[in-house]
Amino acid sequence: MKAFAIEELGRSGSVQEVPVPEPAEGQVRIRVAAAGLNPFDIAVLQGYLK
Repeated sequence: MKAFAIEELGRSGSVQEVPVPEPAEGQVRIRVAAAGLNPFDIAVLQGYLK
């Protein structure tokens, strides 16, 4: 699956292929069609907020 990974605050993140985790007992896996970033998320990524 694809995941947006952030290695370090203040640096750009990247989309990476990662293994699909198996759900544990009592959990379910859902399919996410889309996700977004808002201005607060961008500020955290850029290191302005911690």
